[in-house]
Amino acid sequence: MAKRVLVVDDEMDVRTFISTLLDSNGYKVVVAENGEQGWAKFNEIKPDLVTLDVMMPKESGIKMYRDIKTDPAFAATPVLIISGLARKTFLHSQKVLDQFKNQSVPEPDGYIEKPPEPEELLGEVKRIVG
Repeated sequence: MAKRVLVVDDEMDVRTFISTLLDSNGYKVVVAENGEQGWAKFNEIKPDLVTLDVMMPKESGIKMYRDIKTDPAFAATPVLIISGLARKTFLHSQKVLDQFKNQSVPEPDGYIEKPPEPEELLGEVKRIVG
């Protein structure tokens, strides 16, 4: 059975690139344009992996990431961040939020800075979910 991947990104060209690449490599892909829509689809399909942009309108990837990782029912779902934001900056923002909210959220399962290279993206997806 094909692994289900939820692709959440506000940039249509990025969503199209990622979804086409993953679909042509045997993954079942569902896309969302922002964190709000992504969270609704996440609850609907229960994906095996989420690829998530960080900076998006309406609801950011940071909020969606923290919603996934702080809910015991979903915390085990792997998340691959794909963002124009540097990994170091993302991790720093998470530490600040951890201190502010008095909770600890693990680092993402993978992190790729945009623009993603096809080989790198496929390699990370295969490493994380097979």
